[in-house]
Amino acid sequence: MSARGAVHHPLFARLYDRVSALAENTGQREHRRELLAGLSGRVVEVGAGNGLNFPHYPPEVEEVVAVEPEAYLGERSRKAAAGAAVSVRVVDGLAEELPLEDGSVDAGVCSLVLCSVPSQAVALAELRRVVRPGGELRFYEHVRGEGAALARVQRAADLVWPCIAGGCHTHRDTPRVIEGAGFAIEACRRFSFRPCSVLAPIAPHVLGRARRV
Repeated sequence: MSARGAVHHPLFARLYDRVSALAENTGQREHRRELLAGLSGRVVEVGAGNGLNFPHYPPEVEEVVAVEPEAYLGERSRKAAAGAAVSVRVVDGLAEELPLEDGSVDAGVCSLVLCSVPSQAVALAELRRVVRPGGELRFYEHVRGEGAALARVQRAADLVWPCIAGGCHTHRDTPRVIEGAGFAIEACRRFSFRPCSVLAPIAPHVLGRARRV
């Protein structure tokens, strides 16, 4: 089965495309700019979605290999890539099987995708494989809340949330898994971001960078 056949969320993909526009206009656009600032060279973006990161890559980036397995979102990414200021190549692929050689990119980007991969550890191990030694990992993800009350809400939400949100989980300790995969976190900003009330379980976010060791 191809990567595209393995990831098929047609209803959620269309809903995400609409909701993400709301999020962009309530602060997420600025988060993306912060995420990508200072990158250079060759970059792999895992789970490129509908390509909302593409306008924010700095001119020092020579190429973005954007991996997106979902058919509808992949087409949206290709349209976004055509208007990007940097070279963006959208490819079919899975986070667990990136179509790249070992150490072939200067940086990896994970943007609102590690919530939905089947195994964060496997996906991050693949990223570590393709990022050159000393290269960067940039991450922008919603994560497990720090308070006990919110953590309980997230655990309860995860009984149904993945089924209605394309495999998304609300209660993942993503920074811990990043470190466990062989990346040293150099900066990690925690904040709450909720563009609408229904998204309260995924309000806790992190945005940061790590180094491949």
